[in-house]
Amino acid sequence: MLLALLPAQAQRISTEQKTINVGQVLYKTPVSADFKLKNKSLKTLRIREVKTSCGCTTASYPETVGMGKEFTITAVYDARTLGHFNKQLAIYAGREPLILTLQGEVVSEIKDFAGNYPFTLGELKTDANDCEFDDVNKGDRPTKRIHIFNNSDKTAQPLFMHLPDYLTAEISPSRIAPRHAGVATLTLDSRKLRDFGLTQTNIYLGFAPGEKVSEATLIPVSTVLLPDFQHTAEHPNGLAPQIKLSADSLTLGSFNGRPRLKGEIELSNIGNAPLEVRNLQMFTSGLEISLSKTTIEPHTQAKLKITAIADQLKTAKRTPRILMITNDPRKPKVVIKINVN
Repeated sequence: MLLALLPAQAQRISTEQKTINVGQVLYKTPVSADFKLKNKSLKTLRIREVKTSCGCTTASYPETVGMGKEFTITAVYDARTLGHFNKQLAIYAGREPLILTLQGEVVSEIKDFAGNYPFTLGELKTDANDCEFDDVNKGDRPTKRIHIFNNSDKTAQPLFMHLPDYLTAEISPSRIAPRHAGVATLTLDSRKLRDFGLTQTNIYLGFAPGEKVSEATLIPVSTVLLPDFQHTAEHPNGLAPQIKLSADSLTLGSFNGRPRLKGEIELSNIGNAPLEVRNLQMFTSGLEISLSKTTIEPHTQAKLKITAIADQLKTAKRTPRILMITNDPRKPKVVIKINVN
């Protein structure tokens, strides 16, 4: 879908991509990027001027564009300063300018990703097929990187689809040539998460704009937001709960044709204040859980019963795990791994 960048009454130019990230650029090697645009007006478009944000960037463009015609503006950056760059171009063809951005990083040596790409997502290969943000505190902005390899004979313009409002993504370079690589950086804005504990979503890595979502390109994303509490306020006089598990993981064995496997873990409160299990969640489908009580008094126990379901675990993309969020200041997050064959 074309993105309109001017007010409705002055709309003249549209573009699919207002920012191009060219990735790593070798020092003193000028880099260019072509912005594809279209004249959306009902008459010939006259481009009066294209201003750049500094003298290190130049632009070439047609002065006139016919009604409904596509055209290209080429930006060139001289790459004479090491480090990240972010340069703007302002296209004047109406009452308000259209702003385009050229991004990248000037380096003294091109460094390629030395790892493997074991996962296939459509025509792209990646070094990861899921993304986990663990131990996030409110206000944090952690990032995760996914390396991408274009396994096709066409130039890729990768993009993430179905991103929730708390995730943003940047892919460098914006266009990846055949048999070349890039990197995607996902950034989490924890301030936009509504609840502590586990938040999960699915995003999709597309090859180019206009591609439809597909199970083949799905990337699960999970976030564990830790509770925000003051230790002194919650536990006056130094009193605090303390959780202890009979096991940190549970091995249920092999299904061997059985539809379900069952097991149990004991939770003990060895502290001096009531222990609260505030959140009890699963990282994947295929598990059923039952906790005998969510408030455990000092020096007492509770039973956590776990049932693994064969049919559902066959299609699970992740290792089955259970998450508990507690009011134990030393261990607010507990993860129990479930092992089945």
